Amino acid sequence: MQKLVLGLIVVLGMWAMTAVAQDSAPPQSSDSSGMAKPVLPSTDNAKSEAKATPLPTTDTPASRVSKLTLPDGYVIGVGDGLDINVWKEGELSKQVAVRPDGMITLPLVGEIKAIGLTPNQLQDQLTTSLQKVLSDPLVTVSVIAINSLSYNVMGNVQKPGYYPLVHPVTVLDAIALSGGFRDFAKVKKIYVLRAAASGKQQKLYFNYKDVIRGRNMAQNIWLEPRDTLVIP
Repeated sequence: MQKLVLGLIVVLGMWAMTAVAQDSAPPQSSDSSGMAKPVLPSTDNAKSEAKATPLPTTDTPASRVSKLTLPDGYVIGVGDGLDINVWKEGELSKQVAVRPDGMITLPLVGEIKAIGLTPNQLQDQLTTSLQKVLSDPLVTVSVIAINSLSYNVMGNVQKPGYYPLVHPVTVLDAIALSGGFRDFAKVKKIYVLRAAASGKQQKLYFNYKDVIRGRNMAQNIWLEPRDTLVIP
């Protein structure tokens, strides 16, 4: 009887140890067929190496575009701001303003006339000049400030100052763009100051009351570069 009890205890103990061992074993994944899949090793190191791999570089020059929308055939004038870029030559790439004598100054080029040229024409001239000291220079010229093609509004308006004339603007348009009249503006005595071909200033009068009533519409002229609109 005692031998039977001892045998039963031994069997129960072995069964308990087997159950514990099975519970502590790592789970295995299985596919749809019910077959167990092996547990793959961690890929953290592989991911780190992939992230550390630098992207390939390119030797293609970045394209530069003009920061302003220019009218067709725009000609550079006095006071205009230019962005001149020479690819891979940072010391030669400059932002310059056209001086009153119509010239600009650049390293290795010296003084060169910019007034009266389109951006593409100036670009070609700079390329030709730099070919004497550089191998195959790649030059781009962009207009970043239009100061020669502008008009001035002064007097009793909300926002007096210079305005770019990159599209057609009438006197009535200019008044609206400058924010309208201030109190006590003499709207019947507005005039445009314009330099005649002889160099003398002429006054072109504008009666706001007439124009908004549809009378004497010829007064609502197109403004020209360097005109000054005066609202007394």
